[in-house]
Amino acid sequence: MTALAKLFSTTTFRLALAYLLAYSLAAAVVVGTIFWKTNDMLTGQVLQTITAEVRGLREQFEVGGPTLLARTLLERSRTPGNSLYFLADARGRKIAGNLDRVPPELLSGDAQSGRGAAGGLFRYRRRAPTGPETRLAVGVPIRVPGGALLIVGRDVEDQRDFANVVRRIFLWGFGFVALVGLAGGIWVSRSILKRIDAMTRASQRIMAGNLSERIPLESSSDELGRLSQSLNAMLERIEQLMNGLREVSDNIAHDLKTPLGRLRNRVEAALRDGETLAHAPCREVLERTIEEADELIRTFNALLSIARLEAGAGASAREPVHLAGLLADVAELYGPLAEEQGLALEVEADEEVQVIGDRQLLGQALANLVDNAIKYGAGRQAQGRGDGEGDGDGEGGGEGGDQGAQRGRIVLRARREGAQAAIGVADEGPGIPEAERERVLKRFVRLEASRSAPGSGLGLALVAAVARLHGGTVRLGDNAPGGGLEAMIVLPAASAHNGVGDDGGAMGEA
Repeated sequence: MTALAKLFSTTTFRLALAYLLAYSLAAAVVVGTIFWKTNDMLTGQVLQTITAEVRGLREQFEVGGPTLLARTLLERSRTPGNSLYFLADARGRKIAGNLDRVPPELLSGDAQSGRGAAGGLFRYRRRAPTGPETRLAVGVPIRVPGGALLIVGRDVEDQRDFANVVRRIFLWGFGFVALVGLAGGIWVSRSILKRIDAMTRASQRIMAGNLSERIPLESSSDELGRLSQSLNAMLERIEQLMNGLREVSDNIAHDLKTPLGRLRNRVEAALRDGETLAHAPCREVLERTIEEADELIRTFNALLSIARLEAGAGASAREPVHLAGLLADVAELYGPLAEEQGLALEVEADEEVQVIGDRQLLGQALANLVDNAIKYGAGRQAQGRGDGEGDGDGEGGGEGGDQGAQRGRIVLRARREGAQAAIGVADEGPGIPEAERERVLKRFVRLEASRSAPGSGLGLALVAAVARLHGGTVRLGDNAPGGGLEAMIVLPAASAHNGVGDDGGAMGEA
């Protein structure tokens, strides 16, 4: 989103624009009313003037007949002004007046038939210092007894010019108000957006694990300042609670890991004792004790790792990571284990796709996904097949062994998806129901079908923590077309010019 589009999408700008539109509409109604009233007043004045002249001329006609009427019109026509006259006899010949012809706009059917006067606007030509000019006037045709026609009019060109000036002032003023209002809305929106962006960046750093970050406080007197103060007080309290919880969790994990380690060492020492080795039931119990102790230690290690990731540990150790090389390292590490389970481990990776991140953490997350796929990825494929053991003596036994050896395949994938990179594992197992895919990313969540297998329910939670640390997400979906589960870590992709060399080095312990 561009800066201009981001500005226009802000609530502040929309409110300012709505206020500007409402203000402009109110101003248009007020100015339009004033213009209409002014024009109506000017029109009324013109009509009153014409009516008064018609009344006076009628009185002149009643006193002296057509002769006095013509003499009066001749005198008035010589007087400069806006009054217009035209008197014609029954044959249409001009008798007196300052108009050169009968305006055709005034000759309606009623006026021509003598049943009444229509009246209205008309245009006429008159002499001016710069030459002849066409002007606008209002006139009324009147039938005089005896067949004569009298036109009484009034020049309204000045009134029309005044109305045009008022109209132009309104339009320019309206445009100026709109421009100032728009500029003011942009300025207010930018100033508020600047503060909101600062709050957003601070909140993003807090979500990334920096709980000591605080929202910048420019002023404590306005509403945003008071909101920032409240949020900072809340963050202070959250930081205190999280630090206390982290200290308790770390202390519990460390305090329990120490006696568990001692217990494991004692059991190993007992196993090395000759009498214990000779006693099979005792040896079996001690070996199971060691396995349970190892499982508990792994659980505590996973909890500590998740806690460190959520606190932002490893966020600074970023470098370009070539995903194809990372997949190759994981496949090399887990290939023998997959073969022992009768699974084929394959790699499908775009050679150029890469991300900026912590290679060791990404490798650990990918290793967790591969470990889950090896545990559960062959469950559906194994159904309906023979155990494949065979005795190897006959032909049938050999075929059974081949079928049992190939129970399915696990594919390590890395691909570019627009501006993002996806890296993960796809298997051919029973998968995870869609309704459970969000829940399995939480700590200690295990589905019913996997409770019999070893594990603590922290593997996918650790993967989700690594993805969040890198600004990405975990996406669980169906592995089409063969079925099964596709677990992908979706991260922001790195630019091609940030590429690194061959990642053929050791991945490190996953």
